[in-house]
Amino acid sequence: KSSKREWKPLEDHSCTDVPWLLLFILFCIGMGFICGFSIATGAAARLLSGYDSYGNICGQKNVKVEGIVNSGLDLTHKKYVFFLDPCNIDLVHQKIKSIALCVSACPRTELKTLADVQKFAETNGSTLCSYELQPSEYTTDPRAAKLCPKYPVPESAPIPFFHRCAPVNISCYAKFAEALITFVSDSSVLHRLISGVMTSKEIIMGLCLLSLVLSMILMVIIRYISRVLVWILTILVILGSLGGTGVLWWLYAKQRLSASALETQIAKDNLQALLIYAISATVFTVILLLIMLIMRKRVALTIALFHVAGKVFIHLPLLVFQPFWTFFVLILFWTYWIAVLLFLGTTGTPVPNEEGFVEFQMAGPLKYMWWYHVVGLIWISEFILACQQMTVAGAVVTYYFTREKRNLPFTPILASVNRLVCYHLGTVAKGSFIITLVKIPRMILMYIHTQLKGKENACARCMLKACICCLWCLEKCLTYLNQNAYTATAINSTNFCTSAKDAFVILVENALRVAAINTVGDFMLFLGKVLIVCSTGLAGIMLLNYQRDYTIWVLPLIIVCLFAFLVAHCFLSIYEMVVDVLFLCFAIDTKYNDGSPGREFYMDKVLMEFVENSRKSMKEAGRGGGAEGRELKPM
Repeated sequence: KSSKREWKPLEDHSCTDVPWLLLFILFCIGMGFICGFSIATGAAARLLSGYDSYGNICGQKNVKVEGIVNSGLDLTHKKYVFFLDPCNIDLVHQKIKSIALCVSACPRTELKTLADVQKFAETNGSTLCSYELQPSEYTTDPRAAKLCPKYPVPESAPIPFFHRCAPVNISCYAKFAEALITFVSDSSVLHRLISGVMTSKEIIMGLCLLSLVLSMILMVIIRYISRVLVWILTILVILGSLGGTGVLWWLYAKQRLSASALETQIAKDNLQALLIYAISATVFTVILLLIMLIMRKRVALTIALFHVAGKVFIHLPLLVFQPFWTFFVLILFWTYWIAVLLFLGTTGTPVPNEEGFVEFQMAGPLKYMWWYHVVGLIWISEFILACQQMTVAGAVVTYYFTREKRNLPFTPILASVNRLVCYHLGTVAKGSFIITLVKIPRMILMYIHTQLKGKENACARCMLKACICCLWCLEKCLTYLNQNAYTATAINSTNFCTSAKDAFVILVENALRVAAINTVGDFMLFLGKVLIVCSTGLAGIMLLNYQRDYTIWVLPLIIVCLFAFLVAHCFLSIYEMVVDVLFLCFAIDTKYNDGSPGREFYMDKVLMEFVENSRKSMKEAGRGGGAEGRELKPM
């Protein structure tokens, strides 16, 4: 017993895992070196200004490339990259299989013949054929079939900041998507899907905004009526799932009985989509009702923690905006990462390929910078998410272990951020690195599985999927343990390994309570996500139903529902995080305090009432020999 370390919440603060912070800083310096190298080697100019198939950068004078004709030209007045066949995409090598030229202007109207191309060159001074052909030779030289653009030349416009001529008509992009979506055998279906998205773009944007508003409203409801929230959500989800299923079957029956249901192909597609939606909604509703029936007795276990979590959001209102800051920082980092990735794509020395054109390739150890850059994407993204977890944990720990709530810091969130920056960045770096070590092998296996799809035997496919599944489960377990380790670090200022061990011991000692509270709590928050998705989807069905005769709304509805789930997940994951932190604090509080003088509880009165009610239920169930009493046994 003497070897057990006492928990002393918020009594002292010390720096944790400093070597890991130094390692993370060195890694970030390496990321900066990659960015500087790609810019210094001229990649930035090639990326922003663009370059042709002969290695010339558009809009400037160029140096001759040995062995390449048409290189080293003065293209000061030709600032835009034009592809002779812009719709010819090589999806394997991720590039456009077309000759690229530098031109002075993009064709703003469709050019149907070589005569139109010649007239455009004479009128606008922009030659769309290869450099060795003069405009007067476009209609007479036999080489024009290969050195001039494929006609009809689509109307195009320059991409802002990147000086590339891109087709304006979406039919060209539909061909890209058609090549990517291999299961669509009829190209007309894909064109109708894309046209449905473009026709319904205003409705899609409005429904996405609706999902954001509903998520905010749900967070407000959690703050003020947390006691009845569980039952309100349960009733609303039951009504929403039954109502949504009923509406889908009603719409299907209505359109099937309609005389115009089979007049157009779009109407037939919508009728088939309605049938699929209705059957899927029915199966989902039955499964949902069965799960809620099984878990009805466990719902009461979460009400106390939900109520205290509601108080946390009342005292810490900035927690609601935490997903915005995290998402904003992630977007900034991902933008930087993609920009450097594009720089790397044009970095290297010019090398002639088999077709006589120029490619830029890196030689020696520099070609492995791609892997370093990919690892940086995963580690730094996990680091940013871990900073959010540590910030939330620090703020909630400060709230829980402050006996007089009047003595809380003016902004506990900013105080938590300050402690994170001053003391615990090393712990966050170590925890995120552990997740990275698990995530990279899983992504490699997923890539191998994708590349070998249809080629490997059944045994190899089964082993690959089993390994991917095991790594995914390990990643989820480590993520949960990391979150509790951050909470332990916020409480005691211990390093990552010590905090993870202490948190693991507490969780094992309360394994049944962890399973009950986390399962039911996560399930109730999942019901909140389902409520937002169902409400947004139902609104989408009613709005898009008015366009059923001329728009396929399968894809717009899927886009809206996915966005609604993403928004709901971002908001409610913060609430889930708060509940998990509160539970660990509650478990530590009940283990090391007993309410006696000098060892008073820190917990809220609602949690004290919950413990007393659990004791009474245990005694009554114990006299009756029921199994429920053992589940409610207090710690």
